[in-house]
Parts: sequence; C-alpha cells; structure tokens
Amino acid sequence: MKSVRNIIIALFALITLPSAAQTAAVKKAAGSVFALTTFNADGSIHSASYGVFTGKPGEGIAAWSAFNGAQRAIVVDARGQQHEVDVMIGASEMYDLCRFRIKDGEKEPALPLTATDAPATSVTLVGYSVKKATSKNIKVERAEKFQTTLNYYVFNDNDVSSTDLGCPIVNEQGELLGIMQRPSEGGQAFSADARLTASFQVNGLSVNDPVLRATGIRPALPDDEQQATVMLMLSGEQNDSVRYDAMISDFIRQFPASATGYDLKAGREISQRRLADADNTLQEGVKQATHKDEALSNYAKQVYAYSIYPTDSTFTLWTMKRAQELAEEAYKNNPLPVYRHQQAQAIFAQGDYQQALNIFTELQQTDLGKNGEVFYEAAQCKTQLKAPKTEVLQLLDQAVNVQPGASSAPYVLTRGRLYDEMGETRKAFMDYLRYDSLMNNNATADFYYLKFSCEMKLRQYQLALNDIAHAIVLNRTEPTYYAEMASLQLRVNKLEDAVRTCDLALSLTDKYADLYLIKGIALCEQKKKEEGLEALRKAQELGDPRAADQIKKYQ
Repeated sequence: MKSVRNIIIALFALITLPSAAQTAAVKKAAGSVFALTTFNADGSIHSASYGVFTGKPGEGIAAWSAFNGAQRAIVVDARGQQHEVDVMIGASEMYDLCRFRIKDGEKEPALPLTATDAPATSVTLVGYSVKKATSKNIKVERAEKFQTTLNYYVFNDNDVSSTDLGCPIVNEQGELLGIMQRPSEGGQAFSADARLTASFQVNGLSVNDPVLRATGIRPALPDDEQQATVMLMLSGEQNDSVRYDAMISDFIRQFPASATGYDLKAGREISQRRLADADNTLQEGVKQATHKDEALSNYAKQVYAYSIYPTDSTFTLWTMKRAQELAEEAYKNNPLPVYRHQQAQAIFAQGDYQQALNIFTELQQTDLGKNGEVFYEAAQCKTQLKAPKTEVLQLLDQAVNVQPGASSAPYVLTRGRLYDEMGETRKAFMDYLRYDSLMNNNATADFYYLKFSCEMKLRQYQLALNDIAHAIVLNRTEPTYYAEMASLQLRVNKLEDAVRTCDLALSLTDKYADLYLIKGIALCEQKKKEEGLEALRKAQELGDPRAADQIKKYQ
C-alpha cells in the first residue's frame, strides 16, 4: 500500500510540475513589471501604461509613444515603490520601443531576454500588480522576422485589452520576448522583439538625435569618456540649462577622475555668480582628477577669465596673480608649453609686458609657434613697450604667415590697422580686403566703417559707398553711418540719394546736426531753396557752427 501511495504522489508531482514551473516563472516575471506614467511640461498626465525591467540594474523598456512629447516620467514597481525616470538610453520610433534608466533602481529584478532566435509557440502575457501576479496565455496569430534574427509577434486584437499595453510577454522559461503593443492610430496588437532594445546605445551625437529630443528626459551619457565629453559640449549649445546641469552632474558621477566635469560645473557656477562654489568645485577637481596638471590649468583658465571682467568686488580670492600661480603649478606637474602660455597671459594682464614678451618669444620655438597667437601676443607686448612700429609689424607678419586661412583673420585686421596708423593706406586697404574675404564678407559694422574710412582716403568712392551701406545694414540705428553715407553722396553729386539717406536717419533721431546740414545743402543744390534753408536753420539750432555760412551762401 505504501509503495502504491508513493507512486500516486510521484505521478501527481509529475502532473503538477509544469504548472508549478510556469507559476514560478510567471511570478518572477511579474516582479519585473512596472506601471509607467509620463507627464507634460505643465504637470498634466501625458500617458499611462506599463513596462518591464530588463538589462542592467535599473533599466527598463516601454513603448516609445508614452515618452514622445512628455517632459518627465515615473514608474511604480511591483512593490509599490515610485521612481523617477532618470535618462533615456535609446528609442526606436519605427517599432515603438525605448530603453531608459530609473533613479535608485539598482535592486529592481531584471527580466532576462530570450536567448533563442526561434519564435516562441506559447507565450504568456504578464500583468502588473502590487498584490498578486496576474497572467494569461495568449495565442500568437503569426510571427514574422525582422532584422534577420528578431521576431515580430502579431496577436488577435480581441485577446488584448488597452490595460495590457506595455505589459511583458514571456516564453515558458519566463524569458522576455517583448511588450504588448498596438499602433497609436489603432490596429492589430503586436510585440516587437525586446532584444532590439539591447542594441540601443548612446554616443556623443545622441543629444542631437531628433527622436530622443522629442522627450524632455535627457539621454544617458555614453560609457566612453571621450564620447561623453562630446555629448556634454553639444548639450551646452542647446540652451537648456536644467538638462545641461544634470548632464554635468552625471558626468562627474560617471567620470570622477576627469577634470572636465569639474571645469564645466565651475563654469556654470561662475555664470550664476556663485564664485565661492566655483572655487570649491575647481579645488575638488584638482583633488580628484587623475591628471592634476589638467585640473590646475582649468582652474587657472577660469580665474584668468573672471579676473579680466570681475563681477563681484567682495570676492577677492580670484586675481591675475592667482591665475599665474595656478598656471605655474600646472607647469610644475607637467611642463607643457600651453601652461607656460597661460602664465604669460596672466603676466601680461598684470602689466609686466617685458616678462610676458620674453615668455611669448620663448614659446615661438615650441609647437605653439605653429600658430599665430604667440606672435600676435608678442606684438601686443611690443606695442605696450612703445617699441618701433616696424618691430610690431614684423611680429604681425609672422602671425599671419605661420597660420594662413580663416584663423589668421584677427592678425590680418590688426596689421591693417597698423598700416593705417603708419600712413601705409594702400597696404591697409589690401589687408582689409583680405580680412573681409577671410570673414566671407560677414564682418561687423565697425569693420565696414573702418574699411569705408580707408577707401575715402584712397578716393575709392564707389567702394566706400558700398561699405558704408553694408555697415548700415548691420547696424541700422547708428546715425553716424547715415551721415557719412549722405556726406559722400553729396560729394559725388548724388543729391536725391543724400536727402533720402538723411531722412532715413532723421526718422531715428532728430538731434543730429550733421544730417540737417547735409540735407540742407543737398536740397539747395537741387534748387529747393526753402526746404534747404529750413534744414540748415535746424542744423544751426542744434549748434553746428558751419550752418551759418551755408545759410548765407544759399539765401
């Protein structure tokens, strides 16, 4: 009898084992399911659905459509614990899937992905619950392949409710196949292979990915420091200070021994006038960074830049002397020419032009001598030391010659100005032409006024008219430009143009005597005596001493 009972128990065990195994697998899978809520910028709910933890600790997948257009998101895990969605790892708009990481999610159980390429013949849909795991077997209508090895499951839409969307489907081993999905415009329920999300990776350019930019949740930093640095730099150009600050904090946590994160954080603190905080951040960078010289150089750079235009008279820690000392420390740690260059710049700013000149001259024999900056800075030292202009010119020639192309533009302009001062007007004109070309004819209004003045000396009146017109286009509110243009138009007998130019300027200001004087002369020359005299009298009222003689002439 005992042996018969043992046989019955054994047979019962054999019958119930598959059910028990399935229950254990489903129960385990249910612990990985979470509720997902995304929010709009105004705090209203954007979407409510589900997702599942899979992959590295704290990582989950869900439908991308839940995040598209949302500003932030939270998940509530199977234990009822709420977590903020921290960063996006990747997304596929085509297959409506995304992968992300939550805050403080290291202990969340991750569901393993299926390891086989063969489509599952039996699948279970696992629901979300904080009390008791729910699941149901669901029939696969058909399975298709995409990207060669991945599976695309299609289901009978009658078997799927809206509350199932985002919930995982698993195989008999409890391995993740995908999440339940339905097209946003309606249609047959489907599930794209969750293994697709394992291929999602961020790189330096992901911050500009139009798909990821469709959500307010920032992308995760790449694991590679160089790629992460690229992402930070691009993020800084996007005018989203909240996201940028968060990414800097991410970088420091991820790469605590890199000087870059501390430098960028300090830069943000300086822009917010939190100078003591910036100083502490830079000191922490020196303490933590593997490359101390780099951190000290960054420190020196920030102190130097601030000391040129200080914004807080009560903050006395940062001076040019301090910038010099930090650069010297960097040089002691690693004698690179660039750190010596920082010293010279700080010394120049303190007014010791001879010592600065000595260092800039020394640096011309290093790799820094392959660009024009050290020659240009030496020329500035010579200027301050009242050296002969020919010596300054020689250094500017070297600055231009060692670095041809667009980067030489500031040196060409400075040389042109020097030629102008020396009375070498035609050489100045040639440098101004060269500078304009290097700037792709897109320089500043001040430059075109400078070029106009040079052309006037050379009696190149048509070129001068073109350039003063260019200056006006770039700065339409500067009356001096209009007065210069009208004066030249009067000189070349373009009388009607001169009057029109004056009227344009007088619509901006009626207190500019030159404009009335030029307008009055132009009108009188056109035999419009009454209007002309009226304008001349207005110039006289505004204190122009030339107006009286012109009134006598035309009365």
